[in-house]
Amino acid sequence: MNEQQIRWDDLKIVLSIADEGSLSGASRKLLISHATVFRRLSEIEHKLGVTLFERSRTGYTPTPAGDDLAASAKRVQSEINAVERRVMGHNAALTGSLRITTTDTLFAGLLSPLMASFRQCYPDIQLEVVISNQLQSLSRREADIAIRPTLKPPETLIGRKAIDITQAIYGQRAIWLNAALPLKPSSLALENWVGPDVHLGDAMLEKWMMDKSAAYRLDSMLGMKAAVCHGAGIAVLPCYLGDADDTLIRLSDPIEELTTQLWMLTHPDLRHVARVRAFMDRITEGVRKA
Repeated sequence: MNEQQIRWDDLKIVLSIADEGSLSGASRKLLISHATVFRRLSEIEHKLGVTLFERSRTGYTPTPAGDDLAASAKRVQSEINAVERRVMGHNAALTGSLRITTTDTLFAGLLSPLMASFRQCYPDIQLEVVISNQLQSLSRREADIAIRPTLKPPETLIGRKAIDITQAIYGQRAIWLNAALPLKPSSLALENWVGPDVHLGDAMLEKWMMDKSAAYRLDSMLGMKAAVCHGAGIAVLPCYLGDADDTLIRLSDPIEELTTQLWMLTHPDLRHVARVRAFMDRITEGVRKA
């Protein structure tokens, strides 16, 4: 294997196929076509004179040579990302781009107006917002700042707790307006619930719901809220989301065991970047006042 023939673009192709297990997954990750990934892999294997992946109906599995090259690519990627973060750390200007990752619920219920206000105050900072319930890697530069609900932020990141996020039971106001509230704990198991699907990834809420009957489940908190608004049942929602909607009414006090925290997180290498500090300061202040 002649290492002088290997380019970084080649390594990215191999690493993406190894990580995703398929050409289609790699194409989505790299934002290039399936045909381009297929052609590039064929060229790399021809150039190196080795087979890097075993093809099967279930996907692409790295050969020993493929594993070796993918591991090398991961080390190179890690070093490139580290250099980029260190270079960004010397930037004191309030210009450039910031890539933010957060959940759809937080963006819709709290962050959208705050980000609009931030853009007005800092028009030379471009925001790229990744709306996803999946964790993005700050170490791999998939995002610069993560705004996430968690009780245990990763030890590899730094940041600050913005607020406690309380949650309560909500129902459609038209149905529950004249009911005796708050609901008695003894009656909860008998109610018609809208619950979280396992793909929502809210382990605390899933555990709390174990003794409740939920014949309607969704993998989105915004979807659960919409279902409750249309009278499909009752559901646990973040108070910042439920209280802001006049079609809903709170049916319980905040549920203490479901209280979590909202954290603003970034990579340690980015702590001194002016635009990162400005964003975290302003959004934290805005969330606390909301």
